[in-house]
Amino acid sequence: MILTVTLNPAVDKTYRTGELLCGRVNRMRCVTNIPGGKGINVSRMLSQYGYEVAATGFLGGFPGKWIETRLQKAGIRSEFIEIDGETRSSMNIVADNGFVTEILEPGPHISEAQLGAFLERFGRLVQDCRMVVLSGSAAPGIPEDIYARLIETAAQAGKETILDTSGELLRKGIRACPTIIKPNRKELEYLIGHRLRDREDLKEAAGVIRKNGVPLVAVSLGAKGLMLAGRSGCLYAKTPQVKAENTVGCGDSVVAALVMQRIAGAGEEEMIRHAAALSAANATTFENGDIPLSLEEELYQDIVVERL
Repeated sequence: MILTVTLNPAVDKTYRTGELLCGRVNRMRCVTNIPGGKGINVSRMLSQYGYEVAATGFLGGFPGKWIETRLQKAGIRSEFIEIDGETRSSMNIVADNGFVTEILEPGPHISEAQLGAFLERFGRLVQDCRMVVLSGSAAPGIPEDIYARLIETAAQAGKETILDTSGELLRKGIRACPTIIKPNRKELEYLIGHRLRDREDLKEAAGVIRKNGVPLVAVSLGAKGLMLAGRSGCLYAKTPQVKAENTVGCGDSVVAALVMQRIAGAGEEEMIRHAAALSAANATTFENGDIPLSLEEELYQDIVVERL
């Protein structure tokens, strides 16, 4: 079983329109609703590949019940803590002119009692899992060291962890030395404290993080590709050109691929190739997380990996 943690889930609403105009009435052409939040996105991808997944975090209100029902239908074990507040919505507006706009609500407040119930449940679930995925933002009321605490709990149980978050959640989280982190360029710049201008800068920054106790650092660079710093050095995978429909969830695809390859015992070159292919395949779909598996296999053959 793979355990995923989503501390601020959402109903992801993806809209289609010709062009988004500020200060004007915008009528959407269509809308798709799916269970969202970075950890839930990873859960859906892993389940699509046949992995047993348990998802935990916080859900509340009608949106929370809707997410739980959808996850159960997808074969994902729901272990969320029920809260008094209502699970948020996130809006992703995809325009025909190529611009993608995201509008993200803050989420409901989590009480100390609800946080305590979650920590107790996490401590129980982590005993029976193979690997832990910690992804996304935290709802109001959750302390910034939450991921560090979860990583420490997992380490005490002998479990590997992958962390994909930002800001102080990331800075404090890496102090507990997760097995893998997946920052993008801006998130890595935040950790290092200065601008990273080129691949050499990125390589040096990832090396600093590794020296501080994180074994694998995967840096997502969007359409420019993916970098992985590990025991075998620093690898770079160029993303194949695809017709992008929606880039939301591509980072979560990288996380899902890294988890699957880590569990399979794959080498670092295999990890980065699969991650780049899965991310590119995800970009071709309107509904993030619904990945055409045959396309991922096709793109995998076209991935070029070079050593930096």
